[in-house]
Amino acid sequence: MTELPSQYPPHATEARWQAYWEEHQVFVADPNTPGEPYCIVIPPPNVTGSLHMGHAFEHTLIDVLVRYHRMLGRNTLWLPGTDHASIAVSTLLEKELQAEGKTRQDLERSAYLERAWQWKQQSGGTIGGQIRRLGLSVDWSRERFTLDAGLSQAVIHAFVELYQAGLIYRGKYLVNWCPATQSAVSDLEVETQEVDGYLWHFRYPLAEGNGWVEVATTRPETMLGDTAVAVNPKDSRYQDLIGKKVILPLVQREIPIISDEWVDPEFGTGCVKVTPAHDPNDFAMGKRHNLPLINLLNPDGSLNENAGEFCGQDRFLARKNVVKALEAQGYLVRIEPYRHPVPYSDRGKVPVEPLLSTQWFVKIAPLSEQTLADFDTHNSPQFIPERWGKVYRDWLVKLNDWCISRQLWWGHRIPAWYVVSETGNTITDTTPFVVAENETQAQKLAQAQFGQDVTLAQDPDVLDTWFSSGLWPFSTLGWPEETVDFQRYYPTTTLVTGFDIIFFWVARMTLLGRYFTGKMPFDSVYIHGLVRDENNKKMSKSAGNGIDPLVLIDKYGVDALRFALVKEVVGAGQDIRLDYNRKTDESATVETARNFANKIWNAARFVLLNLAGKTPPELPPIDLALAALSDRWILSCHHRTIAQVNQELQAFNLGEAAKLLYEYIWGDFCDWYIELAKSRLQDPTHAARPIAQGILAQILADLTQLLHPFMPHLTETLWHSLVRPAPGASLARQPYPQADVGYIDLDLEADFGLVIQIIRTIRNLRAIAEIKPGLTVAVTLQTPSAREQALIEASQRYICDLAKVQTLTWGKGRDFTAQRQTLVGITGTVQVLLPLAGLVDVATLRAKIERDMQKIQAQAVGLSARLNNANFLAKAPPEVVQTNQAQLDELTQQMELLQARLEQLQ
Repeated sequence: MTELPSQYPPHATEARWQAYWEEHQVFVADPNTPGEPYCIVIPPPNVTGSLHMGHAFEHTLIDVLVRYHRMLGRNTLWLPGTDHASIAVSTLLEKELQAEGKTRQDLERSAYLERAWQWKQQSGGTIGGQIRRLGLSVDWSRERFTLDAGLSQAVIHAFVELYQAGLIYRGKYLVNWCPATQSAVSDLEVETQEVDGYLWHFRYPLAEGNGWVEVATTRPETMLGDTAVAVNPKDSRYQDLIGKKVILPLVQREIPIISDEWVDPEFGTGCVKVTPAHDPNDFAMGKRHNLPLINLLNPDGSLNENAGEFCGQDRFLARKNVVKALEAQGYLVRIEPYRHPVPYSDRGKVPVEPLLSTQWFVKIAPLSEQTLADFDTHNSPQFIPERWGKVYRDWLVKLNDWCISRQLWWGHRIPAWYVVSETGNTITDTTPFVVAENETQAQKLAQAQFGQDVTLAQDPDVLDTWFSSGLWPFSTLGWPEETVDFQRYYPTTTLVTGFDIIFFWVARMTLLGRYFTGKMPFDSVYIHGLVRDENNKKMSKSAGNGIDPLVLIDKYGVDALRFALVKEVVGAGQDIRLDYNRKTDESATVETARNFANKIWNAARFVLLNLAGKTPPELPPIDLALAALSDRWILSCHHRTIAQVNQELQAFNLGEAAKLLYEYIWGDFCDWYIELAKSRLQDPTHAARPIAQGILAQILADLTQLLHPFMPHLTETLWHSLVRPAPGASLARQPYPQADVGYIDLDLEADFGLVIQIIRTIRNLRAIAEIKPGLTVAVTLQTPSAREQALIEASQRYICDLAKVQTLTWGKGRDFTAQRQTLVGITGTVQVLLPLAGLVDVATLRAKIERDMQKIQAQAVGLSARLNNANFLAKAPPEVVQTNQAQLDELTQQMELLQARLEQLQ
């Protein structure tokens, strides 16, 4: 037996086991071994990222599931990897170039990509190294990156197959344009925010005769591209104007007044400007009425030559200047404050602009048809909690065609080649092209279609990062090849992810997985909540309230952080709150988990010291016929807990499983059974000593296995100390404990629970009387139940040992509650009496309690006066008021407790 140090050393322990697991390939999956497959692919973090609390939370939840199912004997693969993060990397690199006074165009594409790969090699592995700190049981030998050669080939193959099936097309449509990244973004990368703005009202003069129409808009600068004014055909105010024309102010262009049912008569004046090139609803209206499209924007958000005198101005500067010009020329009617939704780019963090642009799109409707049928008919995939399934379904129904091209260089380049032999290198909307998996195939296709003498230029754009992420569950396993891994581990088992990317990622994986493989990419989707800060606010970089998990790991150890995060989960899909003191980098939640680790460590040291160097198999089997009452009680608690923990883990109730283990280990096992067993263990001649040793050893062995998914480093250490396995063995490969129902006796647990309550009651009475721990007392018990009396008499040794009772006597047929200078407690139908004569000076004790009450009363009066002060309530921050109220409530409870004690000392 290796003797354990007196304190649990998390940092040295964690580093040692993480190296051990990789060295001995403990988590390397073997598709050729038996066992039902269990596979999870890690939600790939951005290669630009660093570990944040969301990662720590999500990855811990996954690791609990993976380790649990591996210990159930399933053939388990957890595949790690990172995402190339087109926009994030491009933004980072272009900031570096800007600091050097350069642009990516100055480097040209090949040099730019070389620099990007250099950055990835030098800095891009940060997140992977940090994730290792969490002790995750991933198969690092299968680590993937979305720009790896194999995954890149899968992406290109998927694009070509979708194109050949008519599901990818190139067209000129309005897209969400992000001026910050100068790239198109999909509908799903747009976050709508409510902002305080203005509604500007302008006059558009009639082209013939006198008069005008009044329009209202939130984007005055776009009026330069108006090609019509629209009214509702049922709006009686404008019937006589339909078909006539107005003069567009500033531009002096004649545009028609049209009627369209889309126009809301209640908005503004009921008369709206129509800018088909800069609004999706206007675009649709323009198509219905054959209106021209006038684009006003450059890619950087400035106005182009179609804006006339405002050409070159940033869109927001142009807005101000257009309003000034309209006001100067008498066209401005009024300005009113107006709160309205504005779409923002999720990546660029600026308002997006609807922009007429030629892009590549995926047709969603044909893909979603079968995916919806699978969900509606077979509940596939199954969502946990179930309510998120409706959100998923709603997104599938609402999804528009997906714009998948991005005007960036870092990423999967679109596999389209344009014939440029006659037009030079300029690619236009009408330039002919071919789609192929590589340039050689493209050359052959182009020669077959356009003749021998062709020059090809590849499309400069790259694919949306979510396109490659959508293939992640099967591209990482070798698809489109029928690899052994793909055949063995696909479909994957469970996806664990946050609710905020159901539409970004989950829906796209199901759409693409169902189309390319004929199967859903995972059986179930476990949706977790968010980690909130100490003020219950969502953590974010912009809010500056994030908590660095590495700081807490350095302070408390990773097992403590892992257990704290899981234990805080009150239900699947629910957010958790992690308290944190930013001045001291302390967390009461994580400290509690660290204390739990130390509790287990000390209990294990005690058990190991009392096993005389024997391992569990070397001890005699447990004979229930010879077992004491406390032995049978702990075995019942133990196996009931095993059954409940398995049940909760199977149901994805990870937090409930952690709470069950915490309460059982800290309470039943450490605080009670170990204490109850000490008298036998300390007596080498005690006949029941071997039974106690066997039970302690067996329970400790089970506890290391039960806790392993939650606290892998601590438990690996204890298991090795207890069982002394062969080199290379790991607790991670041991079977997860299963309950033996033959041990479970709920009636026995209830009976012994009464004994424990009596001990607690005696201890409480001793505390009230401030009796020194070393003093023994005399206690009298009374119960009308002969059965309870027999139970207590059989447990007299336990009561005397754990409550420091010298003599335990029985009162017959009298009510002792009114006995003077005797503290009385009641447990069920049992009265517990503790005479104080000769133990304490009752008068002195009463005086001390009265002095304590006076101090508390003075504090309570001050707090109460403050909380009744209207001036204080009006000026103090809400959290200060809340803290004061909580302090007053606590003082009130203390007063009530002291008053009750005083009454017992009459």
